[in-house]
Amino acid sequence: MTEIASLGEFGLISHLSGHIQTTNPSTIHGIGDDAAVLEYKEKETLVTARLLLEGIHFDLTYVALKFLGYKAAIAGFSNIYAMNGYPKQLTVSIGVSKRFSVEDLEEFHLGVEYACKKYGVDIAGENITSSLTGFCVGITCIGEADKDKITYRKNAKKTDLICVSGDFGAAYMGLQLLEREKAVYKGETGFTPDFAGKEYLLERQLRPEARKDVVEELAKKQIVPTSMLDVSDGLASELLHICKQSQVGCIIYEERIPIDYQTAMMAGQFNMNLITAALNGGEDYELLFTVPLVLHEEIQEMNGIRIIGHICDAENGAHLAARDGTLIPLIAQGFHATL
Repeated sequence: MTEIASLGEFGLISHLSGHIQTTNPSTIHGIGDDAAVLEYKEKETLVTARLLLEGIHFDLTYVALKFLGYKAAIAGFSNIYAMNGYPKQLTVSIGVSKRFSVEDLEEFHLGVEYACKKYGVDIAGENITSSLTGFCVGITCIGEADKDKITYRKNAKKTDLICVSGDFGAAYMGLQLLEREKAVYKGETGFTPDFAGKEYLLERQLRPEARKDVVEELAKKQIVPTSMLDVSDGLASELLHICKQSQVGCIIYEERIPIDYQTAMMAGQFNMNLITAALNGGEDYELLFTVPLVLHEEIQEMNGIRIIGHICDAENGAHLAARDGTLIPLIAQGFHATL
């Protein structure tokens, strides 16, 4: 293993990113100077930042550094798509303790590069420093959008349809599965974790995807949502964000919330309430958005999009309509799942 100190900060950055080529016209100059040079001519610029700390957001006992790099980048991309924009550049800051080697950082970097290549994003800047508390990652993602296409959380209107992509609760169940196997492992030599038949849950937790396809499909249909965000902190929490910032209420229906079969089976094994996990698990990185009622048919034609409820007056509050018709107030419990 190669010690990081043998290369030094700038030598290490050159080693990791010296081969990177930029592809977006808005990236005038990337890694190599004190700052990147970007140019957005007729677009609005979107910027989002994420900070991920070992022991808080991820556990390297079961998260490979390659997956960590990939997921960190995806988290940034997802925030840009949630504004109805497109990510174009990414900057990466890494803090590492002495227990990590150059090869470890190569693995992390490989994950970031793979995500960027897949989503057409340039790595425009990088910084590496020492850390006394393990591995930490700072991601800044820059994107672009037409001024009249940017979607905020504050414009949902009464009678708007509440729509979601994908399914919910799988990432949280994947985390519970990993934590269970970690507890069983306890340093045992030759231990083999039991992941058979649960591959989807692990993929959703370890290597999620950002919903670029949904944003592209909305653009093809010339639909601009009245509000939108990505579900990273839990479906209930994100719905309450829309309600608060748009000054509205909402009703969603239990039977309409999309849940994968593996998620349901895992919830049963853990003796967990399935709908609670789906509403509060977080890290699904799906898109939650609202559209006017008149777009009902067009939304129903979109593959993988489900209408789960509607916006109502603020005085009616935010509720889940259970299968028996009971209205249950939505609460942002938030499991705060780790990366």
